[in-house]
Amino acid sequence: MSETGDQFAGTSARSTKHNPRLDEELEHEVQGMLKAERSTRAEEWREVEPVAEGDPDIDADPAGTLVGGTPTGMDADAVVVRAELARWLDRADFPSTGPDLVEAALDHRAPDAVVDELRRLPEGERYERVGDVVRALGYPTET
Repeated sequence: MSETGDQFAGTSARSTKHNPRLDEELEHEVQGMLKAERSTRAEEWREVEPVAEGDPDIDADPAGTLVGGTPTGMDADAVVVRAELARWLDRADFPSTGPDLVEAALDHRAPDAVVDELRRLPEGERYERVGDVVRALGYPTET
């Protein structure tokens, strides 16, 4: 039997995370939204609420600047460092020493920049949370 038309989809045409039946259900679910250019849910409580007038914009700027400011006592660099460290270190990694955190970051496949920052941690210290690590690296924390 040969593949003809759309009878058999190649690997690029089908999702690798779902089976074909679930792919078709998901496609059917979004068809109404695509055609109507609006949500098609009947239950109002399922709708995403729009941002209220006067609420601050919480999205980050694609250029990398933080929208909405930074916590009191911190600068933008410290916020980015803390976020990156928190992204690559789990709660289960604490409490730990500097070398243990380096190993944990390597296990989580953290980028080299994160691992290099963790290698700067002073020897013999024990860290309870990400905030302790940020302070030990010399970055300001919120007051």
